[in-house]
Amino acid sequence: MIEPRRQSWQTFASLLPFLWEFRGRVIIAMAFLVVAKIASVGLPLILKEIVDALDRSQNLIIALPVGMLIAYGLVRLATSIFGELRDLIFAKVLQRAIRRVALKVFRHLHTLALSFHLERQTGGVSRDIERGSRGISFLLNFMLFNILPTLLEIGLVTAILFVNYDASFAIITFITVSIYITLTLVITEWRLKFRRTMNEMDSKANTKAIDSLINYETVKYFGNEDFESQRYDDNMAVWEKAAVQSQSSLSLLNMVQGAVITVGITALLFLASDGIVKEELTLGDFVLINTYLLQLFIPLNFLGFVYREIKNSLTDMEKMFTLLGKNQEIQDGDNAQALDIAGGSIAFNKVNFSYNPERQILFDIDFEIPAGHTVAVVGTSGSGKSTLARLLFRFYDVNNGHIAINKQDIRDVTQHSLRSNIGIVPQDTVLFNDTIYYNIAYAKPDAQPEEIYAAARHAHIHEFIETLPDGYETMVGERGLKLSGGEKQRVAIARTILKNPRILIFDEATSALDSKSERAIQTALTEVAANHTTLVIAHRLSTIINSNQILVMEHGRIVERGTHQELLAMNGSYTRMWQLQQEEKKHSDDNLNA
Repeated sequence: MIEPRRQSWQTFASLLPFLWEFRGRVIIAMAFLVVAKIASVGLPLILKEIVDALDRSQNLIIALPVGMLIAYGLVRLATSIFGELRDLIFAKVLQRAIRRVALKVFRHLHTLALSFHLERQTGGVSRDIERGSRGISFLLNFMLFNILPTLLEIGLVTAILFVNYDASFAIITFITVSIYITLTLVITEWRLKFRRTMNEMDSKANTKAIDSLINYETVKYFGNEDFESQRYDDNMAVWEKAAVQSQSSLSLLNMVQGAVITVGITALLFLASDGIVKEELTLGDFVLINTYLLQLFIPLNFLGFVYREIKNSLTDMEKMFTLLGKNQEIQDGDNAQALDIAGGSIAFNKVNFSYNPERQILFDIDFEIPAGHTVAVVGTSGSGKSTLARLLFRFYDVNNGHIAINKQDIRDVTQHSLRSNIGIVPQDTVLFNDTIYYNIAYAKPDAQPEEIYAAARHAHIHEFIETLPDGYETMVGERGLKLSGGEKQRVAIARTILKNPRILIFDEATSALDSKSERAIQTALTEVAANHTTLVIAHRLSTIINSNQILVMEHGRIVERGTHQELLAMNGSYTRMWQLQQEEKKHSDDNLNA
């Protein structure tokens, strides 16, 4: 679905709360800006007096106009000093605003539902945030320190020309500026579509590049280097076309601006020269008008660039602030309380769920896990087993029915208290690109080293870590790719052990382990789960035969339930699965003994 574009004023207004934190500094910076600009506009007035004092055709030179020269130097110094003071005072405002916005976006992304993160493209989102943060700096600097002072200077110069000279000077200046600004606005608005296309293609190309590099091994497995390069280049080709159009339209804009400024300057200089010939103006007046023209039209020429950069910055910020506009699908209720975990009993009551209306995943799921008990869920792929864990963590809300922990509907408790009491060892373990120590300690950042080592021992990975050259300081690589699947899973198990939650979820926790490691880990998991309420999602039935209850799921429904022996006695789906896995195990053992 195409999202509606934010208006530029909405984007700029979004920044105001962040500036308000340092409103005192903003006011002082703006005051310095006004003083610096008034001093700048006053310079040609002093220069006119100096020129007239030195003009032999007006008066005999009796002495150098020392006072005027000193005043000129002091005013020029004031222009520079107050300009620098303005930047000095505003620096903290600018950098804090960038920091606050980036942090707000980052936090907001973590509050969004799992559905958003499953659909997002990481490279594109990171590039949107990067460009948006950079855009804030451009916007505030150019808007406050270029646009506003230039407009103030235009107003002051026009007023001085209108009061001290013929009205035609002020009228020509006003008309020239108006035509210049109007053309700049119109052409720049037209050009923005090229910039947006460039941004979109840049984000897409970056997303494809990151995705390809993350899946480096898969690309190599299938020899698809050229295919990946072509996909990347397809986006860059569109970007190139948009970039050429952007540059060509920029040249057109510059030519139009140059023509308008040239006509305005020529007309004003003609009037000034005619006034001197008619002895209505002095040489000092000519210098004053010429200086004002240079002082005014040089920044006005820069104004076109500034406006373009502001519009570009607003464009760059659009997607970043659009992220803030993403609604949190899963939110705490107004009266949400902290979860009273107590024993940690779990109940799924008539739960129905679908990720989208066209395909329902769960149908009337109804079961309980008494405090301290272990319930296992088995079934074919796609039967909805892992969805149970996502719902229990409240990554999604159920469509009908409810899930309760200790008789509390999980929709009525805070998400933080809910998730802090549940630990999971997922089927696909993804680690941070940091050290092994960091990844285990992530469950409890303030844990002491002894706690980290103890958790690693329970997960049977301590000895392995000790054999590594860098030990616990070994970097695991992007998504943990430097470790094997089994090693990653044992790090995840250690992390969950360190968290020590009341409720445990093992989602195919030993799926990536060899038989020897599986038996060792299974023993550890059994020890850990002894005093915890545990939900085990399993593929290998041999790992869950001691569960208090086993649920068999097919196509989103519970079709059988009971203990291992009770299910075998039913001679149904569970029995067929058990027999098939026993045959596979026997065949595997025969091959090993051959």
